[in-house]
Amino acid sequence: MARILISLGAFACALSVAAGAFGAHGLSGRLSEHSLELWETAARYLMYGGFGTVLVGLAALHASTRSLSASGWCLLAGTAIFSGTVFSLALGGPRWLGAVTPLGGLLVIAGFLLLAFGALRL
Repeated sequence: MARILISLGAFACALSVAAGAFGAHGLSGRLSEHSLELWETAARYLMYGGFGTVLVGLAALHASTRSLSASGWCLLAGTAIFSGTVFSLALGGPRWLGAVTPLGGLLVIAGFLLLAFGALRL
């Protein structure tokens, strides 16, 4: 599990950098200022989730616990939901996705809290 989380987290970080560069260079002038801000937020939180997932994977190399496993999957799912819906909204996706976005945020928060709890058990 640890190696998978490290790999997926690192991939999310790389995707975040690519998305940020695409937003700054490929979407600038094509999207409104508000949409570009949404894009930047999605890219930034993709990086946060990626870093968190890498941290969980590194911690799991020392001791694999249910808290760490749940943390990793919450971070991955939450980051995908949060950033995915915000990226979509930035590109003009359906507004109902805005109602789904907080679910992703709650999963990311839960993931970091589970990491905090899991770290106490290492």
